[in-house]
Amino acid sequence: MLAERFDVEEGGDLRRQAAGAAALVADPTVPVDGELLDAAGDTLRVVANFAVGYDNIDVEACRARGVVVTNTPDVLTNANAALAVALMLAAARRLGEAERLVRAGRWTGWEPGQLLGRELSGTVVGILGLGRIGRRVAELLRGFDVSLLGTSRSPHPDVEQRLAVDRVSFDELVGRSDFVTLHVPLSEETRHLIDDDALARFKPGAILVNTARGGLIDSAALVSALRAGRLAGAGLDVYENEPKVPQELAELENVVLAPHIGSATATTRDAMASLVAENVIAVLEGHDPVTPVWR
Repeated sequence: MLAERFDVEEGGDLRRQAAGAAALVADPTVPVDGELLDAAGDTLRVVANFAVGYDNIDVEACRARGVVVTNTPDVLTNANAALAVALMLAAARRLGEAERLVRAGRWTGWEPGQLLGRELSGTVVGILGLGRIGRRVAELLRGFDVSLLGTSRSPHPDVEQRLAVDRVSFDELVGRSDFVTLHVPLSEETRHLIDDDALARFKPGAILVNTARGGLIDSAALVSALRAGRLAGAGLDVYENEPKVPQELAELENVVLAPHIGSATATTRDAMASLVAENVIAVLEGHDPVTPVWR
């Protein structure tokens, strides 16, 4: 879509390639800061992020330079929410441990007490963040006979009633929930939202799931809680310093680890790519972007 209309360069030294560019397409691994924006120069009109989160972009620096910022909401909601539920189930049923046992040739046959896990049905699930993805998680969980708690900055009575979600405080949510799943953006306000202090308030034996941003969790605090048994397990798709994963986490049997695949379905990634292209085309052809973060 872009190559039909513009000259497109991919890969290589981004700061060198940025010079004279009218648009930059970035993904979450690319920091778009003042230095990169200055390297692009006055020709730059839009930064299109290949993600719904945009913590990799200095939005204020873009705003100061009059550069439009866009992202890819909605199209990845279902895939990300489905992975969150999958990680809940995998951590609860100890699927990571089970697969490692079979692959290592250590499985000796069915035993009644082997790898006993937990059922999702009948539990309390706390959803931190009732945005698009958090609400979709609530929808997917309706068939599991769970009680839902949620947090959000503002009340949405219609949504809460439709999804049967009780909106509660952060402390009440983590104190009552058997599963806690994170669906808030990463910002200075939410960085290390889950730290030693927060984990101390979790319901004993809870399971923590994160498919949002790694920086929401203090990794050292999480390792400590898992080792001490304060948490029964965790399901993680994102990490503080990707692609590095703390060795302490990798060594824990009660953690399911995925390599940031929340949006990794062919349908979703194609839709994200199309939306990125539509945003770039719209801005460069003088129209409003489809999904602006700032314009």
